[in-house]
Amino acid sequence: MSGAQLAFGAAGIGNLYTEITDEQAYDAVGAAWRQGIRHFDTAPHYGLGLSERRLGAALREHPREAYTISTKVGRRLEPSDGTGDDLAHGFAVPATHHRVWDFTADGIRRTLDASLQRLGLDRVDTVYLHDPDDHAEQAFREGYPALEKLRSEGVVGAIGAGMNQTAMLTRFVRDTDVDVVLCAGRYTLLDHSALTDLLPAAQERGTAVVLGGAFNSGLLADPKPGATYDYTEAPGELLDRALRLKSIAERHGTTLRAAALAFCSAHPAVRSVLVGARSAAEADDCAEQFRTPVPAALWQELRETGLLPADAPVPA
Repeated sequence: MSGAQLAFGAAGIGNLYTEITDEQAYDAVGAAWRQGIRHFDTAPHYGLGLSERRLGAALREHPREAYTISTKVGRRLEPSDGTGDDLAHGFAVPATHHRVWDFTADGIRRTLDASLQRLGLDRVDTVYLHDPDDHAEQAFREGYPALEKLRSEGVVGAIGAGMNQTAMLTRFVRDTDVDVVLCAGRYTLLDHSALTDLLPAAQERGTAVVLGGAFNSGLLADPKPGATYDYTEAPGELLDRALRLKSIAERHGTTLRAAALAFCSAHPAVRSVLVGARSAAEADDCAEQFRTPVPAALWQELRETGLLPADAPVPA
């Protein structure tokens, strides 16, 4: 069994794709807690601050030292006139704010201060530079040193970067002193790209890796026509591969969800696997799937059929 832990990704409780109630969000976090999950990840981007507010409210009844929490900087929220919605960015919330890309030292402090207010906390355990893809120069020149300063001041415990790509995350691992990187969707049963650069670099440097998007934003949770992959409708070729993976998993007496989570957690560089849950039932299911042993014969068949690279670590 890997040493990786299951963690709660809070994009879903920020009304990702569709609206949920405050009560449903509260119940999802509560179920995760009952299942033993103690790390929670959020961001201002998720529902224009709604995810942070809901997560902070749900965790308020628990001792602060009993859990760890991460949020992100790089998108500063500025008030808008409130007309329309935020569905263009994937969230079913009123457009009360708009996002401003800002990786300056001042922007990062202001963004983090606003996050702490929404969370109702005086500190967070980890802060990530969020999606600096098109802002590399500012992120490395201004954003990263600002996080380093916050860490040295004890305002945050750990610092890192969170992205949907591996190349720049690998650069963060090799060229900076980040504690952790959050890689979403690039190390899954469908996408093994992190195996070539990021994961070996992190292992060499002793940098922790948190994996998000274990289900590739839905396709590996429930492959069917219309399922999402990387936040848009999955192309037919990937849907076919996901259905093939599901069929093999079921033939070996397990589920595709269990196999997807087990694969992510098997690499020695991976410290935790984030799963998004928008209801108590989803949180319970994710925890149950994470605990489900996956037969060794399944991994053997996936390698033999070319669905998994021969050098990809699998659970012992």
